[in-house]
Amino acid sequence: MANNKFTTADAQARCVPMSRLQAVIGGKWKILILWYIAFYKVQRFGELMRRLDGITQSTLTKQLRELEQDGFLHREIYREVPPRVEYSLTEFGQSFIPVLQNMLDWSEKQLCPDFINPYK
Repeated sequence: MANNKFTTADAQARCVPMSRLQAVIGGKWKILILWYIAFYKVQRFGELMRRLDGITQSTLTKQLRELEQDGFLHREIYREVPPRVEYSLTEFGQSFIPVLQNMLDWSEKQLCPDFINPYK
C-alpha cells in the first residue's frame, strides 16, 4: 500500500477497514481516475489528463502509480513509437466498481438531484 498520512498506526487504530480504504483512495483524484477507467474499460494517460480538468501531469502520474501499487490498476506498455501506455482495472479494481456505483447513486440523489447523468 502506498504510504501517506492515513497509513500511520494512529490513523488505522480508529477503524482499521475505513482507514485502509482511506489510505488507498484518499488522493484528490483517485476516485475519478477509477471511475473513468471503470466506465471506459481502458484509458491512456492523455485521455485521463483531458478528462481530469485541473490535474497536473506529475499528480496524475503519482496517483496512477499508487493505484497500480495498491492493486487497482494494470498498466500495459506498448513498445511502439511513440510509446503507448494503457490503464485498465485489475480483478481487484473491478471488485470496487459497485462501491463507485453506490457513491455515484448517493451523490446524484443527495447532492445533485437535478443532475442528468450522461453515463447511464
